[in-house]
Amino acid sequence: MTLKKQINHLIDIIEYPIITDKTTKNLENNVYCFQVDKKSNKREIKEAIENIFDVKVQQVNTSISSPKTKTVGKFKGKVKRYKKAMIKLKDSYRINLFENS
Repeated sequence: MTLKKQINHLIDIIEYPIITDKTTKNLENNVYCFQVDKKSNKREIKEAIENIFDVKVQQVNTSISSPKTKTVGKFKGKVKRYKKAMIKLKDSYRINLFENS
């Protein structure tokens, strides 16, 4: 695999950060939460985070959400399943998700 393809593959693994009240509280403990590709494993997620953000990862925990039923008016549907990765960085590293922090 060429370097450009490898970098694009790593970028495709990390979809976007999940920002909720609970995940922003975890930022104090140096734990970041990202939605990732469902097919990726912990080793690929760790490599992607380390290369994209130039940090050292201590631990990666993953979970796959169950589809939830959502009602809009009289229509019922299901929310898609997604894979969430909780990434704990080593103490001296930070990821700047917000511009003011």
